[in-house]
Amino acid sequence: MKTIVVTGGAGFIGSNFIHYLVSKKVPYQIVVFDKLTYAGHLASLDEPLKRKKMIFVKGDIADKTQVLKLYGQYKPTYVFNFAAESHVDRSIEGPGEFVHTNVFGAFQMLDGARHHYSKLSAAAKKEFRFLHVSTDEVYGTLGKTGLFLETTPYSPNSPYSASKAGADHLVRAYHETYGLPVLLTNCSNNYGPYQFPEKLIPLMVLNALEGKVLPVYGDGGNVRDWLYVEDHCEALWTVMKKGKMGEKYNVGGNSEKTNKQVVNTICEMMDEILPAHKNPDLTQKGIKRYADLITFVKDRPGHDRRYAIDASKIKRELGWVPRHSFVSGIRTTVEWYLENQEWCDRVQSGSYQRQRLGLVKGKK
Repeated sequence: MKTIVVTGGAGFIGSNFIHYLVSKKVPYQIVVFDKLTYAGHLASLDEPLKRKKMIFVKGDIADKTQVLKLYGQYKPTYVFNFAAESHVDRSIEGPGEFVHTNVFGAFQMLDGARHHYSKLSAAAKKEFRFLHVSTDEVYGTLGKTGLFLETTPYSPNSPYSASKAGADHLVRAYHETYGLPVLLTNCSNNYGPYQFPEKLIPLMVLNALEGKVLPVYGDGGNVRDWLYVEDHCEALWTVMKKGKMGEKYNVGGNSEKTNKQVVNTICEMMDEILPAHKNPDLTQKGIKRYADLITFVKDRPGHDRRYAIDASKIKRELGWVPRHSFVSGIRTTVEWYLENQEWCDRVQSGSYQRQRLGLVKGKK
């Protein structure tokens, strides 16, 4: 049976991609390879892992022995590399982990793929593909106008984005030097189910639910292009099946919003779904609407002002466009977190209580 390997498949986008593959009933064995760090949880894969053609392997993409064993044992036709450290604030506090996983880990996956590919038959080589999932943050920051193109020069401004940029360069190099059939995608900000509550949207929903402060960095004017995770999953499958080897594709949601707009939208939807007067955590504090919890806090060091994706290439060449508007996607997302409190409780470790991360100590 042909096999798909999904690294980081217990994380946010990876687990949603597994659910997507299951919903499409793809005729492949699926192997999830994940280290299960703080942001990766088997709780996100409860139902998929009950299926016969689904295998979980605990492993680290930066471990050469484990990676070579993965390729040797399962002989994948497709590899989707989601595995990465991804939270900018954490990269500010501990950049070394990001370089190790995002750069060295990507190298091990690529080099393992190179050795695997060299042993394949001519027919199998025509089918094999390696897709590396990256971010628009590698491009740096935009002014008030303009969009990121696939040809935009890299200009990363955080340890996280710099480590992802390094991995992107390795992907290109392995295609140009070794002829490895690779694909590269750079996506905008994802949101949706199964996202660890350190990220903006789940953090705001859960803090609002508990009547806690909703911290908004700086003036709240930082702009992101928001992409519903299911749309991203569909784009990745489309690129894998139809994309041209060695090419990169930007994936965006056509939904530019400031952080303040995102938080206000969440508050408005919380007011509709669970009005403040029906939430005891708010009534006991005398809070009449969720927006009253919004508090502007010190900005993140090196905080990029604006990202915006030009996704015309993937539309023009592969026929993909996002199916969800921001309003429909964010409503589904808010409702999911409110209805899945058990999952939220299971994935939040005792060492992380949604506290502020990423401030450079001693820097004023």
